Amino acid sequence: MSKRERLAASLDSQDLDSVWFARPNSFAWLTGGSNVVDRETDAGVAAVGYDGEDLRVVTNNIEADRIAAEELPDLDDPTVERFSWHASSLGEAIAARVGADERAAADVDVPGLDRVDPSTLRQPLTERDRDRYRDLGRETAAAVESVCRELRAEDTEHEVASALRVALSARGIEAPVVLVGGEERAQQYRHYTPTDAELGGYCLVSVTAERAGLHASCTRTVAFDPPSWLEDRHATAARVEATALAATREVATAGGTAGDVFEAIQDAYDALGYTGEWENHHQGGAAGFAGREWIATPDHDAAVETPMAYAWNPTVEGAKSEDTALVTADGIDVLTTTGNWPTTTARAVGRDVELERPAVLGLDD
Repeated sequence: MSKRERLAASLDSQDLDSVWFARPNSFAWLTGGSNVVDRETDAGVAAVGYDGEDLRVVTNNIEADRIAAEELPDLDDPTVERFSWHASSLGEAIAARVGADERAAADVDVPGLDRVDPSTLRQPLTERDRDRYRDLGRETAAAVESVCRELRAEDTEHEVASALRVALSARGIEAPVVLVGGEERAQQYRHYTPTDAELGGYCLVSVTAERAGLHASCTRTVAFDPPSWLEDRHATAARVEATALAATREVATAGGTAGDVFEAIQDAYDALGYTGEWENHHQGGAAGFAGREWIATPDHDAAVETPMAYAWNPTVEGAKSEDTALVTADGIDVLTTTGNWPTTTARAVGRDVELERPAVLGLDD
């Protein structure tokens, strides 16, 4: 089903005359471009609306020409309507385009309009978005791995995080999440936000990267003089991740839910001798036009769709395994891969599935 067909079905099901999207990820999903100037705001500087027939973009006079020329690759001959920046807000401009006898909704607060959650509309991924995702995944992994290969034990977490942002930015990729944990902090915290601590014996590097609204997450482990338990915990996390991906495809085929996949994750931790480890960190979920379109929890009733991206991120104290994969009816395609990183074979627990997962990269300091 095309994006317009999904929108039309949503209008019918909710008895709406039009729907408007101003949040950056939803705007990008529908237009292929960005409406972001200030990343600290929930809404961008433009909104795209659909009335059952046409798509139109509304923005202020400062942004209209640039957005029309550079930010609407998926719209043929786009209609861009402008308002004076000093005379109205974006929300007011949206409201002014809804008739008094019409019912409309938006993904941001607009006076007189209902609120809509567009996340279900963004699932599953279209073929065009899957192609873009493959490029994003490959380039994200290339940026992360290029930085990781140059690390030294005396580097600080802040220095590594800075290098990651530069490497991603050089490829036109934003980095909403950059985590770098050295030997000490990677064992203490599951979200190792960077500090001035040195890496020490080993480190975990995790990013969530974004381009054209799509998000790709991956983690790499680099070792200089690692603790003796690292390989075992890393292998355990990789097997849990392989189990999650195998279960995702299985559950999608059966028409199941995120809770069903989560049960498989819990069972994997149990079978591998780490009962209850899942309680120390979320395990990930569906990815796409958000870092996670949903995060799985016990009994979570979100539908598991294909073709769709998933980023599962199991952790075992001091170790983590994470990539973004496209799960389809035909198989599992890891997107955040270059083919240039050492791998290890991880067998899914309770399933006849083996996946190649990133191994610990050993570097001589």
